[in-house]
Amino acid sequence: MRFENKVVMVTGGAAGIGLVTAENFANEGARVAICDVNPEAGVAAAKALGPEASFEQVDVANSAAVSGWIEDVLDKYGQIDVLVNNAGITRDGLIMRMKEEDWDAVISVNLKSAFNCIKAVSKIMVKQRSGRIINLASVVGVMGNPGQANYVASKAGMIGLSKTVAKELGSRGITVNAVAPGFIETDMTAVLSDKAKDAMLGMIPLQRAGTPQDVADAITFLASDQAAYITGQVIHVTGGMYM
Repeated sequence: MRFENKVVMVTGGAAGIGLVTAENFANEGARVAICDVNPEAGVAAAKALGPEASFEQVDVANSAAVSGWIEDVLDKYGQIDVLVNNAGITRDGLIMRMKEEDWDAVISVNLKSAFNCIKAVSKIMVKQRSGRIINLASVVGVMGNPGQANYVASKAGMIGLSKTVAKELGSRGITVNAVAPGFIETDMTAVLSDKAKDAMLGMIPLQRAGTPQDVADAITFLASDQAAYITGQVIHVTGGMYM
């Protein structure tokens, strides 16, 4: 198993892409620590992931809460090998009507959270002289998308953050990459109208929506030894929507 004796942290790990990613790692031998704002879903997810898994309710936009979680994980497992920054929300609206609090909320949960987690975990990984950090971006962070200025800015920021941290930490044996999903079947996209979904599918050469499993498989690849010489990259999981 690729991740036997490895410790993996996944933010937003109670549902969707985060949960499937956590399942991938657990199925390959990892000890998985997840956090989420939903305590019921988080407890259920950790139980399903097996006896070595753990869950904490954490507001990842709060640096003190993140530091506390990371300390707990380190105390429990003794190491941190992989960090997956997956937590994310949307608060859509055209820029002329977007509320400041909606802008701030999305930037905080989607981007500041990654800063909080990377800052804390990188100190541990530097001491270990090894580590893998994978950040969830989005195809819209490259292409743009009307009505999602806050979300797009947060995901474009994730790409820039990944490339910069990859340069800062590479000499310490730490790789940092981003995964940019396209149109994926999740709760976040389930609210779209049929017309909007059809328009998205019309842009995809593979003529289907992606699944959380498609994204999770890319994440686990980047965390594996097979990706040891890959850093500072963006892996687009889009079915060809973006080339």
